[in-house]
Amino acid sequence: MRLLFVADPLESFAIYKDSTYAMMVEAQNRGHAVSVCGPQDLALVSGRVLAVATNIRLDPSYFDDLRREGPWWRGDQAIEAPLTAFGAVLMRKDPPVDMEYMYATYLLEHAQRRGARVFNDPRAIRDHNEKLSIAQFDEFTAPTIVTRDPQRLRDFVAANGDAVLKPLDGMGGSSIFRVRADDPNLNVIVETLNQFGARTVMAQRYIPEIRDGDKRVLLIGGKPVPHALARIPKPGESRGNLAAGGRGEARELTARDREIATSLGPRLAARGLLLVGLDVIGNYLTEVNVTSPTCFREIMDQTGFDVAAMFLDALEQAAEHGATAAPGQP
Repeated sequence: MRLLFVADPLESFAIYKDSTYAMMVEAQNRGHAVSVCGPQDLALVSGRVLAVATNIRLDPSYFDDLRREGPWWRGDQAIEAPLTAFGAVLMRKDPPVDMEYMYATYLLEHAQRRGARVFNDPRAIRDHNEKLSIAQFDEFTAPTIVTRDPQRLRDFVAANGDAVLKPLDGMGGSSIFRVRADDPNLNVIVETLNQFGARTVMAQRYIPEIRDGDKRVLLIGGKPVPHALARIPKPGESRGNLAAGGRGEARELTARDREIATSLGPRLAARGLLLVGLDVIGNYLTEVNVTSPTCFREIMDQTGFDVAAMFLDALEQAAEHGATAAPGQP
């Protein structure tokens, strides 16, 4: 099968921790052909969505030494091909989910209507804002509000005493503020995030268990990976994100992790979301990540569980059965 990865430039990959790279390695080891392009390489021409894609071959000498420097792939000359020519198209472009990202999902959706097999389903990606989607599963969430009203934000902080404020389009822990009711900077934090009522903000009650880690629970084909990656904040931080300096520690799923995962897994899979990264702090669901969920390598390296193999198993099955288009939302 020929796979197309729509991703960031290969030169930007830190392969020792990159989940897309782990997918590519497993795909090549299974005999699949690997091609790559960026969203800028997609075009709608005469009703067909085309990609200017490069066929690549990963260098096996890097598989056991992921921190080596130098080119880890060899590529052919880029050629133009319709997305329907690939056995599966994987949307692995990292956020931000800006308008250019959205335009790419529209092109992928059009290709899907013509028969391309796209994962995750592009419409499902658009329908699941990674912050706001938790509102669909409020039985698992801490007290939360989403609003543009600055007074509502201040009232929420006052009512809960300790809260986290964040924009709906952030990633990697950027622009997340922990604020207490007596914080002298409360008003300026609200003004900075909310832009005097011009920007929608999420506020959540602070969850003290963040000290023990913000857990990434992976769902593949609706089923949970048996290990989560707890992102533990560095001293003095309230954010566990690895991009914010957090330390990753693989752990077996707790009973609560499994309860959340087994409840959400089948529902999200039915919507065309083959790979999902749930963020869980303590007993609470805090995010539903659908754009380019990560943490494959950290879990694989620390536990020996082959997350990439589980993913390729699910991808092969879904591609064979043509299971890409998201049905109605259960």
